[in-house]
Amino acid sequence: MDRSTLRHRGSNRYEIGADARPGMHVPAIVFADEELLGAMTEGQSLTQLTNVATLPGVYRHVCGMPDMHEGYGFPVGGVAATAMPDGVVSPGGVGFDINCGVRLLSSRIDYAGIRARAESLVEETARSISAGIGKKDGLHLSDDELDRVMVEGSGYAVRRRGLGFEADLEHTESRGCLRNADPRHVSNRARERGADQLGTMGSGNHFIEFQWVDEVYDEEAAAAMGLHEGVVTVLIHSGSRGFGHQICTDYVRRLDRSLRSYGITLPDRQLSCAPASSEDGKAYLAAMACAANYAWANRQAMGHQVRKILARVCKVQASQITVVYDVAHNIAKIEEHDGVKLCVHRKGATRAFAAGHPELPADYRSIGQPVFIPGSMGTRSYVLAADPPAMRLSFGSTCHGAGRSHSRTAVKQMVTGSAVRKRLEEQGIVVRCPSNQGLAEEAPEAYKDVDRVVDVVVGAGLARRVARLRPFGVVKG
Repeated sequence: MDRSTLRHRGSNRYEIGADARPGMHVPAIVFADEELLGAMTEGQSLTQLTNVATLPGVYRHVCGMPDMHEGYGFPVGGVAATAMPDGVVSPGGVGFDINCGVRLLSSRIDYAGIRARAESLVEETARSISAGIGKKDGLHLSDDELDRVMVEGSGYAVRRRGLGFEADLEHTESRGCLRNADPRHVSNRARERGADQLGTMGSGNHFIEFQWVDEVYDEEAAAAMGLHEGVVTVLIHSGSRGFGHQICTDYVRRLDRSLRSYGITLPDRQLSCAPASSEDGKAYLAAMACAANYAWANRQAMGHQVRKILARVCKVQASQITVVYDVAHNIAKIEEHDGVKLCVHRKGATRAFAAGHPELPADYRSIGQPVFIPGSMGTRSYVLAADPPAMRLSFGSTCHGAGRSHSRTAVKQMVTGSAVRKRLEEQGIVVRCPSNQGLAEEAPEAYKDVDRVVDVVVGAGLARRVARLRPFGVVKG
């Protein structure tokens, strides 16, 4: 899209007017600096964002985060809300990896004291948790057990399997469970794919990263989160595996077939949708909630396994390793903003509710929701806290990571996996990945500069820095 269509509207904020192209109902807001904006204009993400602005019932504006890049239908890094009951829900606005998200664990373990055990930590984690395309070896679930996972989410892992503590649920978005889940709307094929993948990581950009806190910016917020300079943390990135992918596939097809019956015309068929209050819309939201709950149970199971490994290797009590927070990156949720009931799509974006929001746990209600921004492999990650302007500017949302700048195919032509492995080892980072190809696809060259992305969201007032995390070990899918 031509740069001339973007108007500067404030600190790190640009607008594409609703008159920029036919069919737009609302403007598009883009959070970026000049360099990030330049990269966006070279791809299709801005065009995709303006396509989203044509959806029936879209409310106020659509948003593009600084890590935005091209996706299926919606751009990755896109946020859009539609007004209930007539506004639509779109599977492309959630993505195929439903509730892909991140969980951060904190500890009282001093990194300096366990540095020599880094290789043991990474090795044991890699052996214990399956990774890669189609890898199974997770918890084997009967049909009844899978139903419980879909309905109970993280609570299933904690209460029925003993994989964690009640406090973990308090520090999980929506307590790890969407209440509108209904297994009757999930296909047999999705059930087959989900039966033995719970507790597994998956491939692509999914990871388990061992880190330590190398800088604290906000002492009060960091203390509330249990983050102190020098302590070990673990960041876990995974989603709903093949289960969620199949649910998205099923409903993209179903909603594409039903479009005509709702009289909806779209600029891109990848935006297939249905009114959220229709039978099709309610069925998708119920199935999506099943996948979201599966993903939360998945990260709960993995997180507790990692907690036990860390406790054993470092000779501490597992109860001393706590969940800072767990947040979804790909989800649609019914929320109220400006007194209006909305279906908020976040695709490659993190919920970021400001201090005082009733959905936040009591110990975070005075500081704002924790937000985690992973860097590219081998670079630092950030912990942020949501700030009040996010509620007005982005429906309580912010970015979710560094964001891709090059496709997997392109980056494999730029660097080899063996070179990436060597570079990480030279930085003192222990890495385990099933293949060098997988390492090449996720090389730092594939991603934007996470420092720049964080500068933008902080400058725009969406969140503030709390702490910075430096990696010392990583297990990749």
